[in-house]
Amino acid sequence: MTFQPAKIPWQDRPEDSRDIMWRYSANPIINRYAIPTSNSIFNSAVVPFEDGFAGVFRCDNKAVQMNIFAGFSKDGINWEINHEPIDMKAGNTEMIESDYKYDPRVAFIEDRYWITWCNGYHGPTIGIAYTFDFKEFFQCENAFLPFNRNGVLFPEKINGKYAMLSRPSDNGHTPFGDIYISYSPDMKYWGEHRCVMKVAPFEDSAWQCTKIGAGPVPIKTEEGWLLFYHGVINTCRGFRYSMGASLLDLEDPSKVLYRTKPYLLAPAELYELTGDIPNVVFPCAALSEGDKVTVYYGAADTVVAIAFGYISEIIDFMKKNSL
Repeated sequence: MTFQPAKIPWQDRPEDSRDIMWRYSANPIINRYAIPTSNSIFNSAVVPFEDGFAGVFRCDNKAVQMNIFAGFSKDGINWEINHEPIDMKAGNTEMIESDYKYDPRVAFIEDRYWITWCNGYHGPTIGIAYTFDFKEFFQCENAFLPFNRNGVLFPEKINGKYAMLSRPSDNGHTPFGDIYISYSPDMKYWGEHRCVMKVAPFEDSAWQCTKIGAGPVPIKTEEGWLLFYHGVINTCRGFRYSMGASLLDLEDPSKVLYRTKPYLLAPAELYELTGDIPNVVFPCAALSEGDKVTVYYGAADTVVAIAFGYISEIIDFMKKNSL
């Protein structure tokens, strides 16, 4: 069966807006109680699938146990999320233990969809699984030793190897963090770790001075890999998460060509300022169509929202306002 790709969710920039990225007027698109057991649904990933979209969602239940759930949508806005978490089968390993799963990303590479997430195995590390249909999921070896978060795959091999961004961390709510890249020949053994981006000096760009982490799967453009990422500042009221973007070299993604000095999106609306964890904009997925890009982000660790932009404008803004 041949499917026509669905158009990505889109809303034109408001006439009175000069922002590089703007929010959907009907945000949030997924509320915290979208399935019966949920306390919150946020930090989730979506991809085009058949004639619509599929996704993997972080749903914390009312015991605040963290797990990931599959879901489907025709338009990318209205979602039907399974009421039971994903039941993993053994993939390239029999060791599929997991104390928790959260903050998934999804990348289509070659012939299947790969899911990465923060996996609980004696502390947080990067879990990996694959699926062909978002019904059966096969868990593979964890990519790294604990402690690590924000594992994000590139959507194609680079120089013949799988590539993943991540943020080495600690076992707690990490008060530090830089973005690294690692490579694998087989999606099982990972190495060649290289530093990509470090936090910014407070004096230069305070919104990203405490820690940074890769967000959605990078988007390939003629000028480089477009990477949306989150940046954190530790304020007198706690961590504040905002979104920026960088452009990485196509052949060697450890090289940063440009990086936003100002943020692209920061907590400002009530659903970003108020929730289980206030003051959070946390991007996890991006859909592109021509020059348009739609970014899915978790808001206040409670709900899912989306924002829009033009790739060419974002890259131009980076060049004019780069660290």
